[in-house]
Amino acid sequence: MSLIHGVSRRQWLTHLAAGGVALSFGVQAANYPDKPVRIIVPFAPGAGTDAMGRLLAQKLSDELGGSVVVENRTGASGAIGAQFVAQSPADGYTLLLVAAPFTTVPAVLPTAGYDPVGSFSPIGMVAQGPLMWACNKDLPVNNLAELVAYAKTRPGQLNYGSAGAGGINHLVLEQLKARMGVSIVHIPYRGIAPATLDMIGGQIQLLTGTIPALAPFVRDGRIKALAVTALERHSALPQVPGLAEQRLADLTALNYFGLVAPKGTPADVVDRLGKAVVRISALPDVQARFKTDALETAPAGVAHMEKFIRSDLEGWKKVVQQQGIKVDQL
Repeated sequence: MSLIHGVSRRQWLTHLAAGGVALSFGVQAANYPDKPVRIIVPFAPGAGTDAMGRLLAQKLSDELGGSVVVENRTGASGAIGAQFVAQSPADGYTLLLVAAPFTTVPAVLPTAGYDPVGSFSPIGMVAQGPLMWACNKDLPVNNLAELVAYAKTRPGQLNYGSAGAGGINHLVLEQLKARMGVSIVHIPYRGIAPATLDMIGGQIQLLTGTIPALAPFVRDGRIKALAVTALERHSALPQVPGLAEQRLADLTALNYFGLVAPKGTPADVVDRLGKAVVRISALPDVQARFKTDALETAPAGVAHMEKFIRSDLEGWKKVVQQQGIKVDQL
């Protein structure tokens, strides 16, 4: 067998081929993007997740110097869009905007068709924020601790609305029930808006939702805010207690937004996208938008996002197991 500087011809060709693959990825990252990048938003136009996706698309277009567009692929509480991205080419041209259902849905429905940890390469977290527990104005409780005491004396008599089975506002209720041993009936709706209207009207007594969605009704007195699902009070509604002061610190829950790509997307492309997300999150107009939506900049980095997704998924799986939740379809 011939040798080239002490290396066999076969070994030399193998190294050359490997170098060629690495070089092709490097060229791809250097030229990226040379065609439009799609951000798949797995919810309908007009929703909060859609608004975040369009904001990111606009800012990423500026950062990358190429076209970034939003494509809505709705259904099954976000699972349809997640499945689509998981099965797309791992080339950095199809990304998924993720929010809380990204982890809650597969926790409650193992047949959701994607694995939040195994099917995707994290790019970075964008923003995060708590939810808010709220109740009908006539319910004689003023905080979450009082709600728990009230519910314990009336098992099965209180109704709680959610945006649908398997969503974060459903599992927040189940988390409370598992932790405090209360019996509250879950009523799934098709979206949080009709549930909110029924709570205002007295057909149900309780729900959790985002602060921007519920704050106007708190301010005009149509509903009462009992707690935010963070340890501390939130600046958007400073009169509403956090969980630490109610001695319920283990019931924290965060809504979040981030970007992921199909598993196997070249590391240098993921790195470029991740750095762009960090820069975007720090822009003054984006920070102002976060404040309006009661969000905060999420900790940066691929490692943080990977750890967060893994922890969030496992935490909700534990709640589902404790409560014996069974969902056949979404």
